[in-house]
Amino acid sequence: MGPASFPGMEKPGYLTALRRDGGRLAEAVRDLRAAVPACPGWDVAELVWHTGEVHWFWRQIASGAVPGPDDYREPPRPADDELVTWFAEGVDALAGALAALDPAEPRWTWAERKDAGFIQRRIAQETAVHCWDALSAAGRDEPVERELAVDGIDEFLRFFLPDAPPAGFRADVHLHATDGPGEWLVRPSGANWSVTGEHRKATAAVRGTASDLLLLLWRRKGPEEVEVLGDAGPLEEFVDVSQLN
Repeated sequence: MGPASFPGMEKPGYLTALRRDGGRLAEAVRDLRAAVPACPGWDVAELVWHTGEVHWFWRQIASGAVPGPDDYREPPRPADDELVTWFAEGVDALAGALAALDPAEPRWTWAERKDAGFIQRRIAQETAVHCWDALSAAGRDEPVERELAVDGIDEFLRFFLPDAPPAGFRADVHLHATDGPGEWLVRPSGANWSVTGEHRKATAAVRGTASDLLLLLWRRKGPEEVEVLGDAGPLEEFVDVSQLN
């Protein structure tokens, strides 16, 4: 895979984002039974539980309490009236565990990068997207913070595309942020992907804010919510392909 166009944020930025978006998620909860439009079949209670349980998992890994998923045990689920408080306390505990780690400290991850820095980045990104889910359930379409969204696009294109382009997939996609620096050209390259920061003609060109581009990749927004130059078919095919990993 070719280089992404941005080097990523630093540890303090990820911890700030975790605390900020974890707090925003908790604050957005008004009705635990409300549906979460971006997560079919989930209500807000399920969203809060899922995000909190993900935080719990990565805290066990980051702290060294468990070496990997084979030794992990899920926490007991709190009662609904305790769920948001449990989640908020978990955000603080996770932020503390991650703050104590050098990003280069070796840790288990599911990715090729196996260090605390991967966890610090991944948990900030996971929390940001689920914060958006909670806000949308409350009728609020509020963007992911721009710098974090740019970093999230890079993370997605590096770690969440399938290992190899599916047979017959030939489209290349150019993503262009309209609210500041940020563009990515994604192309199938034999048995691999090429991801570069160049500006050039592609099968599908997509323009939108960094937040909207990130949410498009995570299927929180559709192609109709960004500007697509040319046929939207290749973009839709790429978004479908990107979920196969």
